[in-house]
Amino acid sequence: MTTTNINPAHRLSGEETETWRNLSSFRLGLPAQLDTRLRRRAGISHHDFCALHHVATAERRPVRMSELATTADMSLSHLSRVVTRLEKRGLARRLPDPHDGRTTLVDLTRTGWSLYEENVPAHIAEIRRLVFDNLTPEESRALGSALRKMAASVRDADGAHECAGDTAEAV
Repeated sequence: MTTTNINPAHRLSGEETETWRNLSSFRLGLPAQLDTRLRRRAGISHHDFCALHHVATAERRPVRMSELATTADMSLSHLSRVVTRLEKRGLARRLPDPHDGRTTLVDLTRTGWSLYEENVPAHIAEIRRLVFDNLTPEESRALGSALRKMAASVRDADGAHECAGDTAEAV
């Protein structure tokens, strides 16, 4: 069946198609760029850095794994693999929750804190270079507004998504 036989109501307009392609390209390209830079600079993945960031910026530490999964926008099983990698590198440690034996906590080690603090400035600079330096302030506000609506729609339908962060300090 060719696309000419598809009901026009079931197709994206030309403008929608261009927007969708650009969004898809950006969605795949940004994490890949950040991941490449972090691996080269710090020897860790973007998801690893996200976990470090959300532990480092948590109001209280150590952080419950379930809370960290939510704030880092990772599934609990994905976060568990990330924390395992961080533990193997001596960057994080798991602890039993003294108040709830069913819960596991995670905290950064001194080495994890050092790696995080050393890499935040370059990481934020890379985010600015790839995203905000390409936008006027008005475009940035409009993009932020549109993305809030889109992210809410995805969260409402799905519950969780991969690391984008929900704090004022992006990762």
